[in-house]
Amino acid sequence: MSHHKQVHLAGSVLERSRHICAFFHSKDEEYRVLLPFIKEGFEQGDRAFHFIDAHRRQDHMRRLQQAGIDVDGTGGEERLVVRHWEDGYLQEGYFDQHRQISLFERVLLEGKTQGYPLTRFVASMEWALLDRPGVRDLIEYECRLNNMFSKYEDPVCCTYDVCKFSASVILDAMRVHPAVIIGGVYQENPFYVPPDEFLRELRERAGEEKEHGCGSKVP
Repeated sequence: MSHHKQVHLAGSVLERSRHICAFFHSKDEEYRVLLPFIKEGFEQGDRAFHFIDAHRRQDHMRRLQQAGIDVDGTGGEERLVVRHWEDGYLQEGYFDQHRQISLFERVLLEGKTQGYPLTRFVASMEWALLDRPGVRDLIEYECRLNNMFSKYEDPVCCTYDVCKFSASVILDAMRVHPAVIIGGVYQENPFYVPPDEFLRELRERAGEEKEHGCGSKVP
């Protein structure tokens, strides 16, 4: 389903590439950039779906409310869905990239069935820092997610705290997102690598690591 409303994020109108990687140095910076995007969604009749750390739920809802969002009203109507990592990425205590991609698509289709023009996703990626099975598949998952989201116009913003992730993960995360937010500025990503090409690279890396006895398999 196509829509004719502009979607603004980080001072720009989003182009067709709507799988976005946002790098932040603090929660204050993150919310300063994302709250106008979230609020605009409610004003345009869109649905919001947020994946957050359960320990941050109270602060998250407070920030939304302070931005003028009717948290109780939109939550009751299920226009605002806030899901914890354990109810998404880390169901049953582990990460399964294919399960999570399917979950995203089910939520997208559910929103369209309910008549929402778009579902606007915001997903905190710090779950991948936890010691849980499967979290090493983070970059492969982000890469594969492009194939699914390329079929839709719904925006998904994956947030990374640059103070917590390694430089190598941040670099790879940048390369698998068609658009990025750096320093609070949105831009189409000149370093983006298409999924098939990047998956080949991951297989080559895994093969090299296996030769040295420390590899992980890329299916």
